[in-house]
Amino acid sequence: MVRQDSQKTLTLSPRLTEPLNQALRDQLDSSTLARVLQARGVHDISQIDTHICQLLAAADLMGIDTAVTLIDTAIDQGERILIVGDFDCDGATSTALMVRVLRQMGALVDFLVPDRFKFGYGLTPQIVEHGAALYRPNLIITVDNGISSHDGVATAHQMGIKVVITDHHLTTKPSPPADAVVNPNQLGCHFGSRYLVGVGVAFYVMGRLAKHRRQLGKSSASVAKYLDLVALGTVADLGVLDKNNRILVTHGLQLIRQGRCVVGILAILEQAGRQHQTITSDDFGFAIAPRINAAGRMDNMRIGVECLLTDDWGEAHRLASKLNQLNQARRHVEMSMKDDAIAIVQSLSEFDETPPKGIVLYQDDWHQGVIGIVAGRLKEKLYRPSIVFAPADTALVGKSDDIKGSARSIAGIHIRDVIESVALAHPDLIKHFGGHAMAAGLTIQKADFERFNQALQAVLLDFDDDVFYEQKFTDGALLPDEFSLSFVDRLKNISVWGNGFVPPVFDGKFEVINHRILKDKHLKLSLKMAGVQYPIDAIWFNYQADSWDYRAFGVHILYTLDINEWQGSQSLQLVIKDLAVMSVAALSV
Repeated sequence: MVRQDSQKTLTLSPRLTEPLNQALRDQLDSSTLARVLQARGVHDISQIDTHICQLLAAADLMGIDTAVTLIDTAIDQGERILIVGDFDCDGATSTALMVRVLRQMGALVDFLVPDRFKFGYGLTPQIVEHGAALYRPNLIITVDNGISSHDGVATAHQMGIKVVITDHHLTTKPSPPADAVVNPNQLGCHFGSRYLVGVGVAFYVMGRLAKHRRQLGKSSASVAKYLDLVALGTVADLGVLDKNNRILVTHGLQLIRQGRCVVGILAILEQAGRQHQTITSDDFGFAIAPRINAAGRMDNMRIGVECLLTDDWGEAHRLASKLNQLNQARRHVEMSMKDDAIAIVQSLSEFDETPPKGIVLYQDDWHQGVIGIVAGRLKEKLYRPSIVFAPADTALVGKSDDIKGSARSIAGIHIRDVIESVALAHPDLIKHFGGHAMAAGLTIQKADFERFNQALQAVLLDFDDDVFYEQKFTDGALLPDEFSLSFVDRLKNISVWGNGFVPPVFDGKFEVINHRILKDKHLKLSLKMAGVQYPIDAIWFNYQADSWDYRAFGVHILYTLDINEWQGSQSLQLVIKDLAVMSVAALSV
């Protein structure tokens, strides 16, 4: 039987399209490393220097000194401060960082994370009233939200409460009339990076406050000790890893590897079966963040924040265990919803040979806390911008009731701008929206679902067809002596990798020595390459087992490098991203 993989070839684009920078090659003593870094905009090794002193100056953040003065006065006068966060990992780390620092300074501080199922996102009038009733604050500080909260700020001011907004979300409109607004993306701000996430902005504000109070001889705090929280939130929120963010993440990772981090992170790593001594930025996205996010998706993010606030190991372990249970529940719900969503898409494609340029889905029984993940899975599988809706309130699913959507996008389509285009063309259609290039959220009425879908498709028709075809990039082939643990270590340690500074992906042609299917879903290959004296292990996770051609002589694979740890020993492992079976003749070319 001829399998599908024997029918295809890999079509790859080189990530580096300009001549190799020989000076960089000489600095690194490696053509491969020079090629990888140059393709990511590095032309001199000084650009990968992550010394903390190279962080951009806080003074350049518009509004930061006004915010510092307000918070400083509130601490000195014994005013009550309420932190209003967000229900994702960036919001949780932002909240935990600010609460920890302010308490260390002697502030009277409480925190409130809106329950997404009761209050929705941001500083709404309802959350202001709720927070005022619970904590009677004199000052509200938002973290990771607030840049669109005009009504919430107005409500707070009517109640005599001052408001400081710290946020990072994009906006094309004037900021709310808060007492201070700190957001690198607000109109008129000329900070050197647009890519700070919520916890990054919180770090800058608290760092500026700590310096101000220290200079005046007041109680202060060491804010840099919480770079573990900054690193976690930055990677979890897919913050673009420009130089400034790479500095923050690098130093946060160092703290965790040394065990000098909040105990909640150590407890979550233990639940995930990871060792803190060898943590990488990937572990933030695949091990820690999903467990913290599960609190906001399935229950209440207060659990996640408390896990990051406690200094008691027993309490951290209890809360991390709870987060792990919530994450398991999230996986179950996600799998069910994803299967439903793919079935709907497949049923639609049976009647339409041309797939829509955007996937827009809704069902009454879908879970609001998981729609973002499902949208992401659909985007990955179908390579289309995807928006998944669920009831805003599961008890209300009538035509006039609200549904909330979560959007995920592909390269070349700024999803927040697309949604804004729909809103401008149909002013009565979208109640609320916000977000970034690759992710956004919005609220519409259930009765308007089909009208929204049609309006979105109309906007997407303006994009070239080429945008909807995934382009796969390669950093080229490795030399035989680079198939080694030492090269993997050097690659991992030369920089942190992530969004905007993507992990290296290589390609190569190999002879297949043997293959195995693990757990009915993972393809394990033993490969041979000319010039390499030992077999090379490779694995393709979640591979469709019945599509493997057992007669395959060779393969052309796209892969990343990894270290496989098993029973205390380490070995090189290629993690396959794509694969094409090759004949003997093709392999020898």
